[in-house]
Amino acid sequence: MHVQASHFIDGDYAEDTDGRAFDSINPATGEVIATLHAATPAIIERAMAAAERAQREWASWLPVERARVLRRASDLMRERNDALAKLETLDTGKAIQETLVADPASGADALEWFSAQAAGLSGESVPLAEGFAYTKREPLGVCVGIGAWNYPIQIASWKAAPALACGNAMVFKPSEMTPLSALKLAEILMEAGAPKGLFNVVQGFGDVGAALSTHAKTAKVSLTGSVPTGGKVYAAAASGMRHATMELGGKSPMVVFEDADLEDAIGGAMLGNFYSTGQICSNGTRVFVQKSILEAFLTRLAERTKTIRLGDPLDPETHLGPLISEEQRRKVLFYVEAGKSEGARLVTGGGVPEGEAFAKGAYIEPTVFADVTDDMTIAREEIFGPVMSVLAFDTEEEVIARANDTPFGLAAGVFTRDLARGHRVADALEAGICWINTYNLTPVEIPFGGVKQSGFGRENGRAAMEFYSQLKTVQVALGKVDSPY
Repeated sequence: MHVQASHFIDGDYAEDTDGRAFDSINPATGEVIATLHAATPAIIERAMAAAERAQREWASWLPVERARVLRRASDLMRERNDALAKLETLDTGKAIQETLVADPASGADALEWFSAQAAGLSGESVPLAEGFAYTKREPLGVCVGIGAWNYPIQIASWKAAPALACGNAMVFKPSEMTPLSALKLAEILMEAGAPKGLFNVVQGFGDVGAALSTHAKTAKVSLTGSVPTGGKVYAAAASGMRHATMELGGKSPMVVFEDADLEDAIGGAMLGNFYSTGQICSNGTRVFVQKSILEAFLTRLAERTKTIRLGDPLDPETHLGPLISEEQRRKVLFYVEAGKSEGARLVTGGGVPEGEAFAKGAYIEPTVFADVTDDMTIAREEIFGPVMSVLAFDTEEEVIARANDTPFGLAAGVFTRDLARGHRVADALEAGICWINTYNLTPVEIPFGGVKQSGFGRENGRAAMEFYSQLKTVQVALGKVDSPY
C-alpha cells in the first residue's frame, strides 16, 4: 500500500522536508520500508488549525450523520483488511496470522461499534422543586492521540472512534517506529465522508508529542505508551487543564489454581506472554501457579512452547515474528540475563535463534523462567518481550497479596473451575481489567484501562464516550425569582 508523504493534514498528504528524516524499518529484514520526516512547527500548526476548523463543522452534524461516516469507514477497513494487515506486519514484524485477525479488524470493530453509540449520546433529566434540570454531553474539541508501536492501526482506531463519535476532531501522532498504517486510517475516514481535517496524522518523536500535548488548541490528550512517557505527557497536559487518558504498561499477574483446566491455563499463559512476540501492555508476565500442579504445568508448558514456530512474519505458518527493533532485543536479552544471574531457573528459550532466516531480524526465542521470586528484576519490571516468569504459591490469600504488590495495575487473570473463587479473586485484584479462565481478550464493547501507575481513563465500551465528552447542566426555573433584594 503506497504512502504518499509523511503526514496527512486537512484531507490530504502533506510534507515538509525541513523536518528530521527517519526510516520505517521492517524488523524481520532490517530493510527500509519508507523514509519520513518529523513534523515541523509549521506542520503542527497546519494540523491543529485544520482540526479546529473541521471540529466545528463536525459538531454541527446530527449524531446519526456522524455515525454513517464511521460505519462507512469500518466497512472500508474490512474491505482492505488483507492489505492493511500486510502493511502492519511489514512495519511491526508481527506475524501475518495475527495481523489478519487482530489489527485492522479490531480497528474496524471500534469504528462500527462507536458508530452505533454516536446517536445514543445523551444526558438525563432531573426534577427539581420548582422546575427541572437536564444534562447533555458535548464534545471537548480537538483531541490529540499519541500511539505506541505494538498495535498501530488498532490504537489509532480505538482513539479516533469514540473521539469522533462524540463530535471531536483528532490530531494523531503514531510511534516513529510504526508510522504508516495511521495514514491509511486517515485516508479511509476521508473516503468515508468525514470533513477535511477531522482526522490528521503528524509524524515525529517525543518533541512532537510534547508540542501537541501543550498546544493551545488541544482539549484532550490520549496516550498509549510506557509509564515514564505517561508521566511526562500527563504533566504537560495538566499544565493547561487538558483532559487526559493514559493507557500505560504493567506487570500483570495471572493466577492458576490447582483446580484449573491445565491446558486452558497454559494456553492463556502462552497467549498472555508470547502473542505479538510478547509486546503487549496487558501481558500476564507474572504467572502464579499453585504448588500442587507446578511441575505438571511447567512440563506441559515447555512442551507447548517448543512447538512455537519462529520465522518470516509474512509466512502464514509463522507464530512469532521478530521484536520491533534490535534495541528492543538488547533490552529483552538484558532481562533474560538478569533472570539467570538472580537465580531463576531457565525452563526453555532464552536465546537468539540461529540460521540465515533469522540473521537480519530482531528475533528472540520464547522464554520461560521458573523458581522466580517476587523480588527478582524479571518479576518487578516490564520486559515487553516473550519472557514468562512462573512463581509458586500456596494459598488464595497469599497470592492475592503478592499479585497486588506492584505499582502497576493494568490487567489480571484467574484460572479456576471454582466459580465463586474466580469472582472473589478477580474482585480482590488491583487491576483495571480482569479475566476469568481466559486472557488478553479486548472486545470493543468492554472498557479497557488501568489503575495505579498503569494509567486512568478508559478505551472502548460506553465508558470511553465519557472520556471524550463533557457534561453541561442546564437548570430551568418554572416559577418567579425569589430575591431578598
